[in-house]
Parts: sequence; C-alpha cells; structure tokens
Amino acid sequence: MNLAGFAGTRAVGFVNEYVAGPVGQIFLRLLFMVVIPLVFASVTLGIAGLGDLRRVGRVGVKTLLYFLATTLVAATVGITLMNFVRPGAGFSAETREELMATFSTEAAQRQEQAALGFGVDTFVNMIPKNPIDAAARTDLLGVLVFSIFLGIALTLVPPERAKPFLGLLDTLGHAMVKIIDMVMAFAPIGVAGLIFVVTSKFGGKILGQLAAYVVLVLAALAFQLFVVLSVAVRIAGGLSPVRFFSKIRGVLVTAFSTSSSNATLPTSIATAEQSLKIPSSVAGFVLPLGATMNMNGTSLFEGMTVLFLAQVFGLGLTLAQQIQVVVLCVIMAVGAAGVPGGSIPLVMIILEQVGLPGGSIAVILGVDRILDMARTVPNVTGDLTAACFVARSEKLWNPDLVRGGPEAIRP
Repeated sequence: MNLAGFAGTRAVGFVNEYVAGPVGQIFLRLLFMVVIPLVFASVTLGIAGLGDLRRVGRVGVKTLLYFLATTLVAATVGITLMNFVRPGAGFSAETREELMATFSTEAAQRQEQAALGFGVDTFVNMIPKNPIDAAARTDLLGVLVFSIFLGIALTLVPPERAKPFLGLLDTLGHAMVKIIDMVMAFAPIGVAGLIFVVTSKFGGKILGQLAAYVVLVLAALAFQLFVVLSVAVRIAGGLSPVRFFSKIRGVLVTAFSTSSSNATLPTSIATAEQSLKIPSSVAGFVLPLGATMNMNGTSLFEGMTVLFLAQVFGLGLTLAQQIQVVVLCVIMAVGAAGVPGGSIPLVMIILEQVGLPGGSIAVILGVDRILDMARTVPNVTGDLTAACFVARSEKLWNPDLVRGGPEAIRP
C-alpha cells in the first residue's frame, strides 16, 4: 500500500467532511435563505411600480411587451444552443450518481418528481391555496403567481392606502439585497469550499466541461447582444446598431465592471438622455423599470445553466419541461436582484422545479463571476433599446436626433 497516497486521501476526505463541505453548504444555505422574500418583494413591487395600470396605458403595455419579447428570445436562444452543443453530456453513470449524492440527499426523490412530467395539473397547481404554505414549501410558482396578483391589486388600491405596504416591501427588497451583498462577500471562501469538494471527487474532467459551458454561455450572450438586440434597435428603434453601440460604450463598461444593473442605472439614464437624446419622461420610466424587470442576459444564463446541469446529472428534460424552464426564466427576470450574484438563488429554485438538487449550482459557481459580468451587459443594453422603441413609438423621439439630423418632437 502507498502510505503517502493513503494519508493524502484521508486528509482530503477530512477537509471535505469537516472544512470545505460545511463551508460550501453554509454558503448555499445563505443563498437559499433570501429566495422567497426576495422574489415576493421584487415581483410585487415590479408590478405595483407601474402605477395605476389604467393610467399607465399604452406606454406601460409597450414597455412590458418589449421586455417580455426580448427576454423570451434570450431564454429560447440559450436553451436551443445548449441543446445543440450539449457540453454537460459525457459523464459516466457512476459519476452522475455520485454527483447527485454529493449535492442532495433528496436527489432520488427529485428525479421521481421530475419524471411526473409537466401538464395541465402544473398550471392548476400554480395557483396556491395558501401563499404562506407555498412559501414554506419553497413553491416558487405559487409565490410568483400570488406576487403578480398582489402587485396588480396594489395598482388598483388608492395610493394613500397602498403606500405604507409598498414602503414595507421596498424595505424588505433592499434588506434582501444587503443580505446578498454580505453573502457574496463570503463567496470566495464558500465557492472555494464547493470547488474543492467537486474537483477532489471528480477530478479535472468536470473542469474541461465547465470551460465548454463558459465559452458557450459567452457566445450566446454575444449573440443576444450583437444580433438580437442589434436587430431590435434597428427595427424597433430605427437606429444603426453601430451608432447605437458607439453612443452607449460607457454603459457597457460600467455594466461589465460592476456586474450590477442597479449600479449602472444612473449611467444608463444619463446616456439615454444626453447621448441618445431620449426624453427624460421616457428614460425615467423605462430604464428604472428595466433595471428591475428586464434581464435578457440573466434569463439566457438561467436557462443555459439549468439545462447544462441537467445534462451533467443525466436528467433528460422533456420539451414540455424545457418550455417550463423558459417560462420560469422569463418570470424570474422580474425577481432577479440587479446586484452581483443576484440571480444565483433563483437558478437554485428553478433547478429544484425540474427535479435537480438546488445545491448542484455549486458545479458552476467557480466560473460564475465572469459570466455575471458578461450577462449584465445585455441586461442594461436591452433596457436602452426598449427606451428607443417606446420613445419612437410615442413620437417623442426619432433616430435623426442621434444622427445629428433635424430635431424630433420633444415632450
């Protein structure tokens, strides 16, 4: 027997069980802890923030439809590409079983739940009998549906009555973001623990597949940014994509460096008004709403990550289940906090919805930082293209303002 090798193996096992493993699990639990209150506050405020739906009228409807359309395209692009390339496939059955055992003692039950499929009952069960019970069971769909209805109801309540509750929700949302900030400060240690456990058990093979995953996600984000949003700004905004991107370079740099839609918002508003010449009445409505609700890059990342991990764990998702993932990714764009790492807790919940252990997110956490920076760029770019579309459709702006041509009608 190789005593040195045996001692090394025992040392690695000790570190996994008593150091790296617990540290990693604490990090994951801290992320899980904020999911339900964050989604509840963010979605409800996002809907209620529109104000009286009857008063907002066509501007609000146009903005929301544009957000939904581009986010839906992003999620579909990501999942289609992941289905075509399949970077997560190739693990042996033994490795997959060990991965499932590593990340959740409930893995077998979750796979059984996933095998039940996705049908009419899924839509019926989306309506919670008791929203508090749904939150306690981490039933995200139930919480989302309740939050949407509550947000709509709050727009119909007299403002003086709704204001105290909206203030409470706003405080709750900000508090959850602060908790995420604190958790992400702990991220280097937590992620190091998780990556140590993964690599010590499964070797370098998983790292090679992670590299393929990163390249594929970056390629999909680039496609969304330079193809989908370029087409959108050309058709919906009537502006040359080259000129558009040349005017928003500062926003792109800020988004990439901060990994935060919220932190980029002041730069986005200033760029929209000064460089793109969009009226402040439109920029002030569309861009803050977009920082909360319009997450093209996040939706794409979430869908690709769920499908990648399903491939890694050998869980085949049916077409209906993949449609469910797309729908969840679009809805989750409303609940994703516009801060670094804000989408990770939500991805964990989507994973559980399709039968994967939420803890399996640990597989990709080590590479998430670069992806977080990259996905913020199409997030904020999508907001600016939406502002161009809404302002032009309302005849408050035209591309000649950016080209240096004749002035458009201004508010």
